[in-house]
Amino acid sequence: MIPQTPTDSPLDNLHIRPATEADVPGILTIYNDAILHTTAVYDYEPHTLEMRQSWFAARQTEGYPILVAVNAAAASAATDDAATDDAEILGYAALGPFRAWAAYRYTAESSVYVAAHARGRGIGQRLLAPLIEAAKARSLHTLIAGIDADNAASLRLHQRFGYAEVGHLRQVGYKFDRWLDLKFLQLLL
Repeated sequence: MIPQTPTDSPLDNLHIRPATEADVPGILTIYNDAILHTTAVYDYEPHTLEMRQSWFAARQTEGYPILVAVNAAAASAATDDAATDDAEILGYAALGPFRAWAAYRYTAESSVYVAAHARGRGIGQRLLAPLIEAAKARSLHTLIAGIDADNAASLRLHQRFGYAEVGHLRQVGYKFDRWLDLKFLQLLL
């Protein structure tokens, strides 16, 4: 029997674009899934829509990019923010402040999250490449990624783009009845 190849993978219809406020509920769904089911976020309680809206507004005010990966079939039908609500958010990537002090203004923390049903299909790669370009356009010098030490897929993704491990903090988080190690990866732009 010849294995069949799916004809409609998420990458066939994938479109990467800057996030809008209308995308925040889709971003929240992905983030809350990561909180509840993975160690990608060291938090216990799902965030509220108001929390994610505040996060989005802060990133916008500070000039940090947020990108979304959407189903292009739905996105091409979207001609305004209301129509964008119909586009399925398959993943998102964002930059944010690394530390609050002024001397860190050329360093940002990068984050990439993909919807559970779309992981392992290259969406993270499609998001991370333009996020790095956006960091360069913002004249950033360094990107930092904090990744759970057991998240092999995320570690490989970042290493493919030139991130190098610069720190391994042992047992700094506790979730799902076990201690978690956190790795820091760095990309010099």
